[in-house]
Amino acid sequence: MLKSTTVALKPADVDKKWIHIDAEGVVVGRLATFIAMRLRGKHLPTYTPHVDLGDYVVVTNVDKVVFTGKKNTDKIYYRHTGHPGGVKSTTPEKVLGGRFPERVMEKAVERMMPKESPLARLQMTHLRLFAGAAHDHEAQQPTTIDFAGRSAKNTRSA
Repeated sequence: MLKSTTVALKPADVDKKWIHIDAEGVVVGRLATFIAMRLRGKHLPTYTPHVDLGDYVVVTNVDKVVFTGKKNTDKIYYRHTGHPGGVKSTTPEKVLGGRFPERVMEKAVERMMPKESPLARLQMTHLRLFAGAAHDHEAQQPTTIDFAGRSAKNTRSA
């Protein structure tokens, strides 16, 4: 009789890679799902839920991501200051045009990770976002992935 076993990786057996993605003209949600899968390690056949075996992800041109439909102006991000009546709101258009445009992508990926998880917080530290085309991780020799060219739906036609 054949017996199938599931192999659970140990943290010492993990080989992490560095990948680079250019986000210019790419749809936010589609890119966020791809990044979340890579950070968790779910693209690997040896995926183990309790072990950090995802890749390091470097994303450039985050300030040039796009939304489909009218989400750029109609979508609303809420946050609370902690004081009574302290609900603040903003739109993606304001955030992308502001001081920290990488927060749009950071929050999109963060909300696709497991909630209240120390492992998810650790995996989020492996995400590096840059508003311009230059990044600080050339020494790690990241593999460039052409995310925009993978599918016609990954980019928004004007």
